[in-house]
Amino acid sequence: MKQYSFLILFFCLATTLSFAQKNGVKKVKIGMFADVHIPTMHDGESRLKAFMDSMKTAKPDFIIELGDFSTPAEKYDYAFKIWESYPGPKYHLIGNHEMDGGTSLAQALAHRNMPSSYYTFDQQGFRFIVLDGNDKKTPELKGYQEHIGTVQLAWLKAELEKATTPIVIFSHQGLGLDGVDNAAEIRSMLEAHNAKTKKAKIIANFYGHVHYDRAEEVNGIWYICINSMSYKWLGEEYGHVRYNDEIDKNYKWIKYTAPYKDPLYTVVEISTDGVIRIAGKKSSWVGPSPWAVGYPDKNKAYDRPEIREKKLRFSPVNQ
Repeated sequence: MKQYSFLILFFCLATTLSFAQKNGVKKVKIGMFADVHIPTMHDGESRLKAFMDSMKTAKPDFIIELGDFSTPAEKYDYAFKIWESYPGPKYHLIGNHEMDGGTSLAQALAHRNMPSSYYTFDQQGFRFIVLDGNDKKTPELKGYQEHIGTVQLAWLKAELEKATTPIVIFSHQGLGLDGVDNAAEIRSMLEAHNAKTKKAKIIANFYGHVHYDRAEEVNGIWYICINSMSYKWLGEEYGHVRYNDEIDKNYKWIKYTAPYKDPLYTVVEISTDGVIRIAGKKSSWVGPSPWAVGYPDKNKAYDRPEIREKKLRFSPVNQ
């Protein structure tokens, strides 16, 4: 009976796939995480290994990390080795913390074998665009940036104009309502592109940076924040020792976070028939919740140790 049931299931899946192929529906499956922050976390190695083990089962078309991975210091080489151990296609983004400790953008790129911090690639009939939200408005600005400059925007516009397949955009700092400081300008560009194309519509922007579990649709495009693999940043005024004195001594920033007990990551499936499926993963806080130590609860709906399962709909892309 079990064998018979399996044959029925296999036939149904094969029929569905055949129907999708005949009707020009394209699907892509992505393994994804954001903001592991290796220099902050004492258990970053086990978190990355858990993701890699999960991908052996999920078998995505590619994996991508959405930035704030690590600086290229020798003591963090283990993290890059774990990442490089993945046998399939894999892609990095440059987050704002990639340049910590005096690391230059050129050094961060070289350590990842990336020729540029913004680029495109193709998988399964989709065009993927990777952006860098660390541009400076003016050269004299110091500190972390949340901006996409004129040179990169000109490049983006050119890439959109020559695209012939559905588009998904990745960025560390998002393009939505909590995005880079010129996000409204960029959304206008994306919406204008979608208004004049049928085959190369922009479906979604996936991002990290703010350590939220959040998804918003703005004028036909989804802006989806993938929660941090590791923690919610609280700040120095909410410091609390959550592990032990030794870990606190060796990882000086960890007490200013609310860590997730388990690593958060997801598998995303996008289909041109109008559906984005995001696999859920739930954890719990290590130690007290952010609100138990006085952290503001204005974004409590998004501040959670979880990536919620989602099924998001968009207008199907004509092929």
